[in-house]
Amino acid sequence: MRLTQLTHHDLDGYGASTVASACADVSRIVHISRYSDVGPVLEDEVKRLGKTGEAETLLMTDLGLEEQTIAGFKRFAAMNRRREGEKHRLVVLDHHASSLDQLGRQGFEPAPVFGREGLLQAEMGDPAMTVLVDQDSCATAMTFAHRALFASREPERPEDLAALIKAVDALDLWRKESPDFPGGTAVDEIFWDNATNLVPPGHPWHDRFVSALLMAAAARLREGATPAELERDAVAMRTRIADALLTDAPDDEPSQTTRARLARALARSDTLFHALKDGTLLSFGLDSGTFQRVSDRIMEAGRAKRVVNVQRVGTLSFRSIDGTALDGARLFRGGGHRDAAGGRLPSGSAYSLADAIAQVETVLNPEKPAGSDSPFAALKNWKS
Repeated sequence: MRLTQLTHHDLDGYGASTVASACADVSRIVHISRYSDVGPVLEDEVKRLGKTGEAETLLMTDLGLEEQTIAGFKRFAAMNRRREGEKHRLVVLDHHASSLDQLGRQGFEPAPVFGREGLLQAEMGDPAMTVLVDQDSCATAMTFAHRALFASREPERPEDLAALIKAVDALDLWRKESPDFPGGTAVDEIFWDNATNLVPPGHPWHDRFVSALLMAAAARLREGATPAELERDAVAMRTRIADALLTDAPDDEPSQTTRARLARALARSDTLFHALKDGTLLSFGLDSGTFQRVSDRIMEAGRAKRVVNVQRVGTLSFRSIDGTALDGARLFRGGGHRDAAGGRLPSGSAYSLADAIAQVETVLNPEKPAGSDSPFAALKNWKS
């Protein structure tokens, strides 16, 4: 059964996706930074699943449940009731106290699971839906503990996975008295230093890169490395991972920095950038340094004359080689230089690549009314 995972964008969210990928073939992982964005992303998934023939599993981990998300659960159940044949499955693994409050307010009072201290389950009225909340466990640990709900195999390197779970659990639940807390803090620092600025979300290598880095760090913790030793080893670990990813890259230059080497591969990506109607290439949520390097490569190769990067918070960065970056920025209440300028989305934020595309396309390339190109079109609206 095809498996899609929606998870948080912090260490625990990536820990959960690392565990899931070790236990099953995850076809797609979507990292969500803001709980307020979970509802719209889930709604898109429910619409997609409503049109899907074969049954799939949707796994949600470490995402605080807000009112709009719980409304999405109701739509999921309604979609499943209309479905003939095998039903889609929804597995929700969360550990936020606020989620319990929201579920209760929406009429889904979570109840204790027999024999599992601290674990609560909300009955959603659909046997294909499992919603579990455990305030005493991080999502990474929950994903491993409840892997039978989605797993197709037992994980390799179980000792390293166990070391990762202990480190993330101590850090995410702020258990300062735990001997695993210092290691968890070191892993968290490595994660934030490398998670999005080398291989960004949206690229096929992103989760492979981050999970490999987390597992490499966990292996060093298992071997007894101190936080200082782990910090010193981090650069070598990410270099080894990049070497493996770039083994068959036709234009790799090992003498360059890891970031510069990866930028060459990112510039060839057909999934990281979306072509707008006027030929502008749009990316979503790229680190500013990565965007600068990759956009330069793209324009040097002749793939586009203008590139724009949209951040979740609604800021836009335009780059061009024909002086049109400023033209684009002006349409979004912005300014800057002719080939490097910025602006803001009209709505103030974007929750996904599709949302960013829709907002930018509407302003950058508005639809012309039928017949507006006709030389007689102006006469139709002429008033004497």
